[in-house]
Amino acid sequence: MADFMNDRRIDPRVKAILAMLPDLSEGDVSSRQEMLDEASQESAIAQVAAMKAVTDFIDNEELAPSKGLTITEKDIISDPDGNTIKLRIIRPDTKEKLACIYYIHGGGMASLSAFDGNYRAWGKIIAAKNVAVVMVEFRNSIVPSEVKDIAAFPGGLNDCISGFKWTIANADSLNIDAKKITIAGESGGGNLTLATALALKKEGNLGLVKGLYALCPYIVGKYPDARFPSTVENNGIFIDIHNNRGIHSYGVEEFSSRNPIAWPAFATVEDLTGFPPTVISVNECDPLRDEGVEFYRLLLEAGVQARGRMILGTMHGTEILPIACPDISHDTARHMADFANS
Repeated sequence: MADFMNDRRIDPRVKAILAMLPDLSEGDVSSRQEMLDEASQESAIAQVAAMKAVTDFIDNEELAPSKGLTITEKDIISDPDGNTIKLRIIRPDTKEKLACIYYIHGGGMASLSAFDGNYRAWGKIIAAKNVAVVMVEFRNSIVPSEVKDIAAFPGGLNDCISGFKWTIANADSLNIDAKKITIAGESGGGNLTLATALALKKEGNLGLVKGLYALCPYIVGKYPDARFPSTVENNGIFIDIHNNRGIHSYGVEEFSSRNPIAWPAFATVEDLTGFPPTVISVNECDPLRDEGVEFYRLLLEAGVQARGRMILGTMHGTEILPIACPDISHDTARHMADFANS
């Protein structure tokens, strides 16, 4: 495990946050059901509630002002499963037709919520850069969010695709430009960002996507991986990935069958050919850094107009925790908005 306090690479502000966080290390499991049983225990439910209370402090007017923004919520029916999901829609108070960031939250496809305080703040920070933001609350695979149903692959992905298509269909009423909708997300949301594009390509609808912006994408699933030194050298900096929980929680069968729509690291050049312009943004001190870099290189091999970013001194997902390094959060939000508007 990494000794983050003596790691000269890490921004001191990030170290201060890491010092306050509990040990998130977890061991292997035998099945998804074991994880569901763990999540149903009172201690686990209390821990989720405590973390929500902590993130609520991040959503404040100093870090993420709401002035000049309109925030609405919409329940929609997801296809093809017929379940209800939620969209959180944030846009500047303007009559201008805007580009849109369709944002998918992280949490390894298993947990967290677009309604958590840090995501509420993050959505406002992005929207303040003169874009509309639609944040999708999909079915997690283990821990319920504002959407109380849970589902393994492809449940959450179906919800993300449905929310995106709803946004396209309702672009006029939302006063957004249907030809300028970028899909974005971090960590597990980065997986779902790329997977949504792969699924849309398979059904012949990839042309609906203006661009993709994946931050610290979680796309390999099983670690450590000898191809990617960061999975060893950075393990334990915020997240511990040396277990099998990710593949069991979301889709161990899909991992075994090397399905890129579940685990995009299995994608080939052929799978990625025809992708829209794509940004892959990684964090220097993140165990997932190198898989994101490799995906960026694969995009280039496929002839995609791809851009790569690495934020020095940062841990996994630093950008979506504006209490840590607000300048980095704002710089990334501005870059994302500029990309959507280009």
